[in-house]
Amino acid sequence: MSISNTLTTIEESPTADVVLYDGNCVFCTRGVRQLQSFDGRKRLAFVSIHDPLVAERFPDLRYEQLMTQMYVIPHREPNARYGGGAAIRYLTRRLPKLWIFAPIFHIPFSLPIWQFLYRQVAQRRYRIANANQTCENGSCSLHLEKKPST
Repeated sequence: MSISNTLTTIEESPTADVVLYDGNCVFCTRGVRQLQSFDGRKRLAFVSIHDPLVAERFPDLRYEQLMTQMYVIPHREPNARYGGGAAIRYLTRRLPKLWIFAPIFHIPFSLPIWQFLYRQVAQRRYRIANANQTCENGSCSLHLEKKPST
């Protein structure tokens, strides 16, 4: 069964906050599956950044940006964009099962630290997935190849 068939979609839950994630990343899809398990009331809808719907609905977010971090677009604030650590921080307020983490993520002046830590994991997500031998169909190898120096 495909991940897109198991996650709540925008069509199923049009008033949900939208989570944009890298659907080609095994590490990322595991993370959003975990988020879905925390979301008993369909507060979140999930869309892979590789879905053409993303470019249609969120043209302000460039593909390069989307490849660097997960984004959450709140239904009640359609112009807001929470990315990376800020997205996780937002989700700690949105999902009751994550409320226990909210005080830690909302320590004054801590957002730059959460953003930094998120970036460190996000930059290594394909290596982390590959280390666990979970990459399917070579999707991780696309991002692990060395880039030619310019």
